[in-house]
Amino acid sequence: MTTFSVVSDRRRIAKESLLHFDYSLLIATVMVAFLGVLMVYTATREKLVLAGLSPKYYLERQGIWVLLGIAAMLATVMIDYRHIKALGYVIYGGVVMGLLGVLTPIGKRALGAQRWFQLGPLQLQPSEFASLAIIIAVAIFLARESGPLPVKRLVGVLALAGVPMLLVVKQPDIGTAIILGVVLLAELVMARIRMLHLVGLLLAGALGIYVVIHLGILQSYQLKRLTSFVNPAGTYSNTGYNLAQSKIAIGAGGVFGKGLFHGTQTNLAYVPEQQTDFIFTAVGEQLGFVGAGLLLAAFGFICWRVWRVVAVARDQLGRLLAAGVLALLAFSIFQNAAMTMGIMPITGIPLPFMSYGGSAALSFFTAIGIVLGIGMRNSRYIPEDRRDFLGQS
Repeated sequence: MTTFSVVSDRRRIAKESLLHFDYSLLIATVMVAFLGVLMVYTATREKLVLAGLSPKYYLERQGIWVLLGIAAMLATVMIDYRHIKALGYVIYGGVVMGLLGVLTPIGKRALGAQRWFQLGPLQLQPSEFASLAIIIAVAIFLARESGPLPVKRLVGVLALAGVPMLLVVKQPDIGTAIILGVVLLAELVMARIRMLHLVGLLLAGALGIYVVIHLGILQSYQLKRLTSFVNPAGTYSNTGYNLAQSKIAIGAGGVFGKGLFHGTQTNLAYVPEQQTDFIFTAVGEQLGFVGAGLLLAAFGFICWRVWRVVAVARDQLGRLLAAGVLALLAFSIFQNAAMTMGIMPITGIPLPFMSYGGSAALSFFTAIGIVLGIGMRNSRYIPEDRRDFLGQS
């Protein structure tokens, strides 16, 4: 085949890929992210003014992180996911090294946890990228299995995922560790794990949580945060305060909300950490039940488009990657929104694309980029006699 034919085929396939690109997923993700920037601004401007700082301090930083996240998402789309095998374990190794490094004296300790690197005015949280590392590494490890998952492969994948999970627990960051477990479970189910093994893993997970609690790995205040939703009234004066103020803020919004910049709970900073863990309360108070419902509907749309990629993926690697991203998004959204309403424990899990934080923004946008790339490349037809010339597996 001539060089001209190869170039022509590449151009034709590129055009076909753009026709199958999921613009609706891209637009929905970006719209939610910019709503998040606005909500972060409304949740922080008043207290920044009172502190004598610029009211746009968090606005500008979150805006920059969102733009960088969009750039990371588009860059990820350009990488054929079938070539990720060459980079997957490198990414995994880099994240594990980051998780180890953050536990050394160069890691920053705050609020009883050691999770960050301080890079000048910015903070980098390696645990936010651990979910991506597990999604990619586990998908590569299991992609060759077409039948029920053998015990030997199961043991291998548990060891692979167990290293970053244990390092995250050590920080301690139980919320992120739970997410890692959910992501691993989703990919194992997609890889057709046997029911007996699945039940055994669930029991082992429950036992692990029991051991973590009773060995004193968690501080007392962290344990109270996890259990305050069971009896919020009994802990109102301390750990239950966040939950109580969160419920008041959401309830105060009513049906249509108090309007932007008019929420009493938000303006007076009654909800601690509102720009991060409790950003959903700013939506509930200012935009009301309708606004919060529309946000959850947008999240539902995003998850549905990711599920569509899981359904149409033509190879095991694509299905596993997309399933891992779906589990990450769906559980993070449910857990964060539910904890602000008092129906799930307070775990400190960020709301995707909404909560303030650069590491989380980069991680979630990159995850969407992986899914967009899978959907784009699995929707096209590439003749068998062209695959070798086009670099396709």
